[in-house]
Amino acid sequence: MRKRADKGSWSLSRFIRTGNKSSRHSLAGRLIWLAAAWIVAALVGMGAILTTVLHGWAIRQLDEADTSTINELAARTEIGADGVVQTPELMDPQAHTIFSGKYWQVAELTPAGKISPIARSKSLWDQDLAPPPDLRPLKSVGALMRYDAHGPLKEQRLRVEAQTVTLPGRAQPLILMASIDRRRADSDVARTATLTWIVLGLMSAVVVAAVVVQVRVGLRPLFRLEREIADARKGKIQRLAGDYPKEIAPLAEELNALLDHNREVVERQRSHVGNLAHALKTPIAVMLSEAEHGGPGLSEVVRRQTEAMRAHVEHHLRRARAAARAQNLGERTAVEPVLDELASLLERVFQDKGVTIDWRAPEDLEFRGERQDLQEVAGNILENACKWCRGRVWASAEPAPGTGTFRLTVEDDGPGLPEDRREEVLKRGARLDESAPGSGLGLSIVDELARAYGGRVELGRSALGGLKVEVRLPAAEA
Repeated sequence: MRKRADKGSWSLSRFIRTGNKSSRHSLAGRLIWLAAAWIVAALVGMGAILTTVLHGWAIRQLDEADTSTINELAARTEIGADGVVQTPELMDPQAHTIFSGKYWQVAELTPAGKISPIARSKSLWDQDLAPPPDLRPLKSVGALMRYDAHGPLKEQRLRVEAQTVTLPGRAQPLILMASIDRRRADSDVARTATLTWIVLGLMSAVVVAAVVVQVRVGLRPLFRLEREIADARKGKIQRLAGDYPKEIAPLAEELNALLDHNREVVERQRSHVGNLAHALKTPIAVMLSEAEHGGPGLSEVVRRQTEAMRAHVEHHLRRARAAARAQNLGERTAVEPVLDELASLLERVFQDKGVTIDWRAPEDLEFRGERQDLQEVAGNILENACKWCRGRVWASAEPAPGTGTFRLTVEDDGPGLPEDRREEVLKRGARLDESAPGSGLGLSIVDELARAYGGRVELGRSALGGLKVEVRLPAAEA
């Protein structure tokens, strides 16, 4: 918007440790134990599912064998002319071997609701198949029941199937029963399940070990960063020099910036103390000399030297405060109101000279810092331009995309400044003209404040013919 114009013994816990005293504070430990828990849970679930599926498959094989026997019985059993049930001789040799585990039986329900065998396989000898625990379902024709029971031998465990059928020539239904020894199937399932759990256990150990190695290798840059930070703290290195992955490279860069800043702050404060001591040394020496001789102008000398000492102290305090405020990232100051206020004030101050200040600044542009500092920077530059211009001053503030800064530019139509003197006027106490009023600290203060905020001051030739001052300052994020 424009205004007015346009090495040791190895162990797993030691291997995953990151240097903290407690592994519960270890990022590597958390990743490893969390991954291990998920892996073990997943493999345990997989093992349970595989075991269940295998057990179900084995039971289905037994049931299919019983169903085959019952189908053969139903197909080959006949009713004689006298109503006698005639059972066939099945071809399966196990059905002829006593207590072989392969049994069949033809029975009927008595009026009392019990099973009464009519015929049985030779393998049963003189024993009967155990009836199901509940006979009620077998009272309806076509009913089918499968259940587990004990066989003729004490150690036998049978898988039994019973079905109610009707045959031509007999009004009363028959119950066909078949069974098979399930011990071998159970043993095979148990062996396979054991082998499955062993394989899954070994797989868990291998995968967890791979996770440990992966986490350690993946987090190795963090461990190296930790060691470099410790070396920097101990003074062994000045900056982090490791080549870090892109995920943590910004962190290393920020840490380097922090180290550089801390080192710069220490050097700046050391320079402040040295400069202040040097600045106070001469006035103190003058006052001591005058005090010893007791000359008539003692009070005036003391007054002048005291004023000089106070000016130096305020100067260095101002620099210290500016450096401290520059780190307060939460401060935001709108640029437009500050320029508007300064332009109006300075036009009134220099109204006898007829100074006109044209300026422009976006309404949404904000300085990342305190309003007092922006006023001091812009005020010093504008005041300096008003002193030396012939009547026209032009100012602008505009963002510098991609840098996080903005440019504050002030130009005048005055005599300008030779190139060989531009660096000189930025020094403390330097003046463009010794005959002009002022302390010579204006542009020096601007330079110091800009540097405190990580910016810079550049002097050049204005298109208006005079001096061009450009200051880079941090801009607040939108």
